[in-house]
Amino acid sequence: MIVIVFILVVLVGISLGLIGGGGSVLTVPILVYFMGVNPLLATSYSLFIVGSTSMVGAVINYRKGFVCLHTALLFGLASITTVFLTRKILLPAIPSVVFSSAQIQITKSTATMVLFALLMLVAALAMINKKKGLSDEKTEKGSGIPKLLLYGILIGFTTGLLGVGGGFLLIPTLVFILKKTMKEAIGTSLLIIALNSLIGFTGDIGHFTMQWKFLILITATAIAGIFVGGIIATKIDGHKLKNVFGWFILIMGIYIFIKELFFIPAV
Repeated sequence: MIVIVFILVVLVGISLGLIGGGGSVLTVPILVYFMGVNPLLATSYSLFIVGSTSMVGAVINYRKGFVCLHTALLFGLASITTVFLTRKILLPAIPSVVFSSAQIQITKSTATMVLFALLMLVAALAMINKKKGLSDEKTEKGSGIPKLLLYGILIGFTTGLLGVGGGFLLIPTLVFILKKTMKEAIGTSLLIIALNSLIGFTGDIGHFTMQWKFLILITATAIAGIFVGGIIATKIDGHKLKNVFGWFILIMGIYIFIKELFFIPAV
């Protein structure tokens, strides 16, 4: 089991290195179902793991000239503020039991995993769907600042609520709205994910008891994966791998959705 866990954690880093996202949708299920971590704590751990791993990836891509700092900071202004407020104020305010009836009781943890499963399904379909516009060719510069800020708030809220970086939302935004190349989108996405996730993690300080040795070990494993992903990206078509990864996420999302929603214990 331990070997399987570490292989899956390496896949988190590989995903981030290859397609600039997808790490969070693997991290939370790994922590919850393979390591027995509480779902709410898992979202917090995910922020640290994915944030730290993405920062390493961002540095690697920055050295290659694939990170647009101006875009990352502009986008991050909206998303970072939103994710911090969501983790610090909104999430702790949600009651431990979000719905209760004579037959069933849906806890905060169950609701988190159901929403996470739905997000995985959306992410999987986005990865499987081949978009012709996702290329490495430079297009004319676009102007969509209001849309950019709106996406920043949306991704910040998603990151804060579910502990995901939002790479599957970031990549299309950077390509289609800001007209970035695919390589620029991946590099810039990693920096935005890192900023969102790590700032979001600081909002959890005081709300959870962190097991730092465990967290650092898992993070180091994921970071090793991002180096592997970088090597693979130079040898294999990233779009094909993205499609395979999308089907994997789709299957996992369906499994989590069914498990959490249709096997809720009776009151």
